[in-house]
Amino acid sequence: MTFEEFLTLPDPPSGHLKLHHGSVILVPPRWHRHAEIQQALSDLLLPRTRGKGFGTLEFPFRAQGHEAWQADVGFVREDRRAEITGYLMGAPDLVIEVLSPSNTVDEINDKMDVCMTSGCRSFWVVDPKRQMVSVTEGDVTRQYRAGASIPLPEPLEGAIPVADILDATRG
Repeated sequence: MTFEEFLTLPDPPSGHLKLHHGSVILVPPRWHRHAEIQQALSDLLLPRTRGKGFGTLEFPFRAQGHEAWQADVGFVREDRRAEITGYLMGAPDLVIEVLSPSNTVDEINDKMDVCMTSGCRSFWVVDPKRQMVSVTEGDVTRQYRAGASIPLPEPLEGAIPVADILDATRG
């Protein structure tokens, strides 16, 4: 299915649709715990974004090819914000995904690859089970655990302590 055909589909009664490699996939509603973690991440990130761009939960974007997704938490620089009409073309500059028990390694790696080839500068995977955050920038992936801080990509400043992220995952 093309992106244009995807846009004509009606909204499902619950959850949301995504276009993945030309196939339409129904994504069920988030579990409460997943939503709590997303909100906590957003609360940590959004104060650092003021005047520098736009960040939100469930950030809708259109990646290269037949792809239309939502990032759990996403941020786009202010200079790209004016481009947004419906869906952001390309991936947000920062994408944060929270692992769920239903996620597969292949699914997350595929999403990371698509995002990184579509303009994402920093792709984070928060793993509540393993109590770590993996951050991919360019061709390098680093794993951060409690005691470390994750530097934010430009134009954001500072870093977010991993302990603050992990506290949100323990709930």
